[in-house]
Amino acid sequence: MAELRLLALGDSYTVGEGVAPGAAWPAQLVARLREHGHDCAAPTVLARTGWTTDELLAALATATLAPPYDLVTLQIGVNDQYRGRRADAFAHDFDALLAQALRLADARAPRVLGVSIPDWSVTPFARQDARAPLAIATAIDQFNALARARVLRAGAGWVDITSASRGAGQAPGQLCADGLHPGPAQYAHWVATALLPTAREQLPAP
Repeated sequence: MAELRLLALGDSYTVGEGVAPGAAWPAQLVARLREHGHDCAAPTVLARTGWTTDELLAALATATLAPPYDLVTLQIGVNDQYRGRRADAFAHDFDALLAQALRLADARAPRVLGVSIPDWSVTPFARQDARAPLAIATAIDQFNALARARVLRAGAGWVDITSASRGAGQAPGQLCADGLHPGPAQYAHWVATALLPTAREQLPAP
């Protein structure tokens, strides 16, 4: 049987800003899937710190990829929210990204997972922002609701890591030195409680 292939699309939370490559959640997810008997190749990651939905779209237009992938994840939007982009502009570009993710999964909607935006309003970094934490959290909830509705309407899977990020955002050892991005322990929690169970539901039994 051929190895399962994962493509992770996103921004700093997908690339694992501030952690070693093996500690980012795509690598941790693959490691945990292997523990459960899946023969997985190393993940392919198309993500960069700071990317918005339109920047990820531009990157996809020129990226050298090798579809179809057995699992495609899409976690994007925090930089749209941070930069103050309108929700309708985000939704328009997210629709286009979701269509690309479905294409890369060979139109197998259950093999596409939308992953929610974590809530950075609870982090020390947010204290330097002029916006109140409640305003940040409210905007993130709005963007997540737009993404979730589109993902579920397409028949794809939705993974909520936002609740976990709110619980871990101020806990010792859960963030990187920048006071914003998750550390390895928080990514491990995302994988164990949300990403791994959903991925196992969507993939065939090993």
